[in-house]
Amino acid sequence: GAAGSVAVTAPMPGKILGVKASAGQAVKKGDVLMILEAMKMENEICAPQDGTIASVQVAAGDSVESGDVLVTMD
Repeated sequence: GAAGSVAVTAPMPGKILGVKASAGQAVKKGDVLMILEAMKMENEICAPQDGTIASVQVAAGDSVESGDVLVTMD
């Protein structure tokens, strides 16, 4: 899918446990987009602003590094 203007990146290395958002979905600031497991803790990755999900770059089970783009939104 086309990348959106706002990139939501991983704040730390870890593993994606679950993806809650899908492309085309409207989200509000603070909505949980996905769950990232890091250091045995589950971290909610939330929308930084209201918008629409443009693309989801990762899937459950993927390992990510700090700064990797998880989702883009408009």
